[in-house]
Amino acid sequence: QVQLVESGGGLVQAGGSLRLSCSVSGSWFSINYMGWYRQAPEKQREPVASITSSDMTNYADSVKGRFTISRDNAKNTVYLQMNSLKPEDTAVYYCNADVTRYSRSSSQYWGQGTQVTVSS
Repeated sequence: QVQLVESGGGLVQAGGSLRLSCSVSGSWFSINYMGWYRQAPEKQREPVASITSSDMTNYADSVKGRFTISRDNAKNTVYLQMNSLKPEDTAVYYCNADVTRYSRSSSQYWGQGTQVTVSS
């Protein structure tokens, strides 16, 4: 009923930039927040950034000042602009959304993940 599709990953050199995007399709009443997580090899998935329906944002300390999350409600899309990338940013990045459906129940949905690799 709700699907998230990600794009924008790739291979860049340290100091470079990438912009990830995540589009939501399906049916829902409202999207309460959207965010990005990442998972490096042999590590736990960790939150990176999130944005609420009121445009309040939150960032992990490791990316503050370098990453910016934004949303385009008309396109049902969330973006993650990543600047000054470091090798430690290398991970699979996952889009996440908390959605209130027409039943008024709330559910979380995940994208398939997109690989970001930063070379030194």
